Amino acid sequence: MIDIVWAYSLVSVIFVSLMSLVGVFGFFIKEKTMNKTLLFLVSFSAGSLLGGAFLHLLPEVVEEKGFGPEIGLAVLAGLTVFFVLEKFIHWRHCHIPTSKNHPHPFAYMNLVGDGLHNFIDGIVIGVTYLVSIPLGISTTLAVVFHEIPQEIGDFGVLLHGGFDKKKALLLNFLTALTAIVGTVVGLIVGNMFEELTIFIIPFTAGGFIYIAGSDLIPELQKTCHVTKSTVQLIGILLGFGMMLLLLFLE
Repeated sequence: MIDIVWAYSLVSVIFVSLMSLVGVFGFFIKEKTMNKTLLFLVSFSAGSLLGGAFLHLLPEVVEEKGFGPEIGLAVLAGLTVFFVLEKFIHWRHCHIPTSKNHPHPFAYMNLVGDGLHNFIDGIVIGVTYLVSIPLGISTTLAVVFHEIPQEIGDFGVLLHGGFDKKKALLLNFLTALTAIVGTVVGLIVGNMFEELTIFIIPFTAGGFIYIAGSDLIPELQKTCHVTKSTVQLIGILLGFGMMLLLLFLE
């Protein structure tokens, strides 16, 4: 069983890491089309993250342990940690103009924050597979759908920070590989301390809720056009629906 868990976990996290290369497709899509596509992807991502948290992760741990203060604290810990990561990602203090010879610190901080974020994603994927294969799959899908718009955005941040296209793509991919390290760590530690998985699952739910509520939905709120808002609502509902469908497939 352990071999199957390792196989599923590593294949999943490698697939997630390859999402870092999605930014290259931005070169072949018109900016107007890309913006429309991103807004839908962001809304779908928000729905899948919230669906993953409330339909898969929290029900799993509540069924196992009930919903006591320790579970609530773990959810709050997830919210807090991702808040801290976001503060790192958005940190910027430089007055020298952006250039290839002087990428702005926010680009470097984006890489650091993204690396930490991916590392945590990797731990989450490994640990959820230790709980069950279906939970691991649903969590991986939620991470994947979040990674697509995020990686496109990260790629744009690196270009804006002064990196050329090849270096931006390479650095984005290297930070994505930290997810593989995280998965290995998650599997090893999870096997050694099984009770830790009960903490990491609600912790992950808190992280998913934070990302959807703090990053994605506020981005969608910037658009007030009825048609665009309707498309975004459909995207969110499709994200819910996909996670609901996975429950029946289990």
